[in-house]
Amino acid sequence: MNRPLPPSHASVVVIGGGIMGCSTLYHLAKEGVTDAILLERNKLTSGTTWHSAAQVRALRSTRNLTDLIRYSVELYSALEQETGQATGWINTGSLSIATNPDRLTHIKRQEALAHLFGVEAHSISVGEAKERWPLMNADDVIGAVWSPGDGRVSPSDLCAALVKGAKTRGATVFEDTGVIAILTENDRIVGLETTNGSIRCDAIALCTGLWSRSNAALAGVDVPVWPCEHFYLLTQAVEGAQGNLPSLSDHDGHLYIRDDSGGLLIGCFEPRGKAISPERVGEKSPFQLLPEDWDHFEPMMHNALHRLPCLKTAGVRTLLNGPESFTPDGSFMLGESAETRGLFLGCGMNSVGVATGGGAGMALAHCIIHGHTPTDLHEADPKRFPNCFRSAATLSERVPEVLGEHYAISYPGYQWSTSRNLRETPLHEKWKAVNAHFGQFHGWERPLYFGKTEEPVLTFNRPSWFDQVGNEVKSAHEAAAIFDQSTFGKVRVTGQHAEGFLNRVCANDMTRPPGCAIYTAMLNERGGYESDLTVLRLGVDDYRLYVATAATKHDIAWLRRHLRSDEKVTITDETTAYAVIGLMGPNSESIARRVGADELNATRYFRHTETEIAGIGVRGVRLSYVGEPGWEITCRAADAGKVYDKIHDAGAKPAGVFAQTSMRVEKRFLAYGHDLDTDINPLQAGLAFAVDWQSDFVGKESLLRLRDQAQTSVMMSILLEDRVAVPLGNEPVYYNDEIVGKTTSAAYGYRIKRPVALAFIDTSVAADLEGIGVEIDIARERHRGTASFKAAYDADGTRMRHVEPV
Repeated sequence: MNRPLPPSHASVVVIGGGIMGCSTLYHLAKEGVTDAILLERNKLTSGTTWHSAAQVRALRSTRNLTDLIRYSVELYSALEQETGQATGWINTGSLSIATNPDRLTHIKRQEALAHLFGVEAHSISVGEAKERWPLMNADDVIGAVWSPGDGRVSPSDLCAALVKGAKTRGATVFEDTGVIAILTENDRIVGLETTNGSIRCDAIALCTGLWSRSNAALAGVDVPVWPCEHFYLLTQAVEGAQGNLPSLSDHDGHLYIRDDSGGLLIGCFEPRGKAISPERVGEKSPFQLLPEDWDHFEPMMHNALHRLPCLKTAGVRTLLNGPESFTPDGSFMLGESAETRGLFLGCGMNSVGVATGGGAGMALAHCIIHGHTPTDLHEADPKRFPNCFRSAATLSERVPEVLGEHYAISYPGYQWSTSRNLRETPLHEKWKAVNAHFGQFHGWERPLYFGKTEEPVLTFNRPSWFDQVGNEVKSAHEAAAIFDQSTFGKVRVTGQHAEGFLNRVCANDMTRPPGCAIYTAMLNERGGYESDLTVLRLGVDDYRLYVATAATKHDIAWLRRHLRSDEKVTITDETTAYAVIGLMGPNSESIARRVGADELNATRYFRHTETEIAGIGVRGVRLSYVGEPGWEITCRAADAGKVYDKIHDAGAKPAGVFAQTSMRVEKRFLAYGHDLDTDINPLQAGLAFAVDWQSDFVGKESLLRLRDQAQTSVMMSILLEDRVAVPLGNEPVYYNDEIVGKTTSAAYGYRIKRPVALAFIDTSVAADLEGIGVEIDIARERHRGTASFKAAYDADGTRMRHVEPV
């Protein structure tokens, strides 16, 4: 019998018949893209979806990621009524246990986060936990959190329901149809070649799991995904395992456990996973598994025997070993690629594909149709990865650690130990010589603090580096400090139409004359932040943009995609060509004079000038991200060492990222990805002063509408009373025993000698929010503080006052 051939044209082609592909097709069709088609080289679900343990746990690290899974739960429970096809959705709830104090803090922070996001979760006693899981050995359990809304689903049935729903709306599916080429013109998708003919199309949704790296390469796109082996044990029937038990999370033992067909399913995210070559997995064998590896699983089996004594007599059905794909940071990819317009990625799901798939498919379809995700999902933006993560060696080294960290305690200050030293700043050797402790940011090694003598012990309490960071803040506050800001993205925009182009994509006035520095935003059409940046106008047709370290790839793509065909503008990435040295503190002026760069002292705030240090030409701009006087000094990367030596010898001391963060939070300086994102507008962030309302910029129409409305939430500083409290950000804020906001950044303020947080607070709380008493929930303990629109610290001596919370 002849199979039907794919059409010669489709608006959108979805590649991959797993949960992400099926969900994306369903939502495209639901949104009116009825000619969308799905291509699967083998059979639906035959890649990795079919062997998923299929747990659906709602809580994630952000509200928007959590909402994707909440959407999934609603969808999975409604699809059967819509399509007549069962999905196997069962609302069992989930139980998280702790066997040590830090794990208990971790799950209590998760419980607090659940309350913030509107997810039901409750701390319960060890006795109640034992009642909910009678087969569990609870002798070493010290606490537990119960989440009644979680559950599980049947992956193959779920995909069948999604496909059925898509087909009823006009979409079509073609199995046994592989993609052999992706066609582009001028870096834009125009079609593809399949094993069954050519298809012209406007967009492709690439949802091919661990094969996405090789498939994306067909379109000239690097996708940093790599497979790991993933294990779970299936037992024969076990007395007491009948019915539907909650999912049990024993993360101290690296285990997840649930019932399965009268027996038990025991899965693990072991401390160090096993990477596997994609070539070994292959492409042509559907529903494949990898060989059992009892030697690798044995430590996890010991943990399982401890937690479930009944396993000692249980029969084993199989040790399932199925490959799954992971990314370098443990978050999936969802959105348009930086390199090729029209290529949308929905892959690298890091073992949360089934749980997230319903909502993620909806979000990807929305992105394809509308050009953006329905809410901010910058954590999943494919453009977040620098090119240094593209190699097989780097990925295969990193992903076993990513798998191992899946159930790790989320300590503040944690850094990846693998795939390091991929990008080093021009001052890297200088920092090593003074015992810097480095962190990795967008592939760059940045000094977190100095004077490290041994590896830090991570904790939720005051960290071991607390005093050293305090010394670095003291240098910047009382004398002078050097901050390495070389990892800023540096984007040169030149050409005849550079001014008009930037005045359109930036919200501030970009017509200011050469010599000016301009703090501005790039906004989307909805008025939300795409970038928060500083721009130096170097000449009439010459600008240099300084953008956030992790946003460089995103921002360059944003600029290029807003460039009109008739605009004579050149956009160049100069990030690695230049170093940026921050010289900050009250002694910075005398140091500038001492090193022969007195021109800096004649420069006004938000102005820049050229001068020389150590015979090297530099450009200094008078501004500060730490609330102390000084300059950000740009020089050629090759000259950075000489410039540093001269400034250091004149009395400035090194200071790291942790000191900078403490000082910028005190000063209420906001950071993209923490305090600002695509859902946040300048009005609620308190940054409307950086908007030129006379300019005709992207997002102005929406921002004008927002200006005429009351903001639902606004950015405020919160100064805590308890000097030893350790807020981290992403905590609920209470007023009158109701959740009214969320912290976004937090640190100990060394200049004010108290912890301080930045937070968005609901404006409905009070007619006048200034000075209200609030509480921050830190691991289910509330800490009182005072909210203010002012910075917690100002160089003129102004401080926030304290009031009693209501």
